[in-house]
Amino acid sequence: MKLCRFGAPGAEKPGLIDAHGAIRDLSGVVNDIDAAALSPDSLERLAAFPVDQLPLAPANARYGVPVAGTRKFIAIGLNYADHAAESNLPIPSEPVVFSKWVNCLQGANDPVIIPRDSTKTDWEVELGVVIGTAAYDVDEADALAHVAGYCVVNDVSERHWQQERGPTWDKGKGFPTFGPVGPWLVTGDEVGDPQALSMWLEVNGKRVQDGSTRTMIFSVAQIVAYCSRFMALEPGDIITTGTPPGVGLGQKPEPWYLKHGDIVRLGIEGLGEQQQLFTSVRETA
Repeated sequence: MKLCRFGAPGAEKPGLIDAHGAIRDLSGVVNDIDAAALSPDSLERLAAFPVDQLPLAPANARYGVPVAGTRKFIAIGLNYADHAAESNLPIPSEPVVFSKWVNCLQGANDPVIIPRDSTKTDWEVELGVVIGTAAYDVDEADALAHVAGYCVVNDVSERHWQQERGPTWDKGKGFPTFGPVGPWLVTGDEVGDPQALSMWLEVNGKRVQDGSTRTMIFSVAQIVAYCSRFMALEPGDIITTGTPPGVGLGQKPEPWYLKHGDIVRLGIEGLGEQQQLFTSVRETA
């Protein structure tokens, strides 16, 4: 089952993707794709609902962030051995955990704003994990039972602020618009094995990342269990799980980064695709 939120920013409605790829309006069934909607009982009820009875959303509706009420946007760094190598960093013995600010979350196809004076804005296709039931100090064997579903994430990164402005990564990861998520959330029963998904990313039509979750150092189950040891994961929290090689930082013979007017497309097998225009034009209220 594919769940989404559609409509103008700040006024999104809950939706479900039907067998033909159209958005069906779930407004009369659930209030939002939030903690209540992500519970196992709710997901079971939605899966059994007669989809053809739901009204169609307007054509070409915007996709918002597919889950509402996210309180934590957690990220895992260097989770692919070949990406660690291109970053000239050792393979970690434990997951590298950092935060992306929740207010950097945005819809899958919304434009991304390059920060003022940035010359090192980079891309990262990643598998996103959405928590469905609260998890604190859970075992690896039970971890996936706390996952509602999966989604595509572009972990947009500003490498100067990440690597050259002190020892913490967070500063380069949470600029406004740096968290495109979606277009939808795919429930775990439909995804199956999250460690067997191909993933890719293109910049201006050039394929730069082409990988698979098979090569993750730490699996989704390991990551959820690990994070739950020192934080209480809550329904709607998003964990983005690392990127395969091919980021701008690792390009040969020298790194290259995103500039005004660049188009980034990315996708993960079974989870849909995103496309963003990168622009230096800052939005004003």
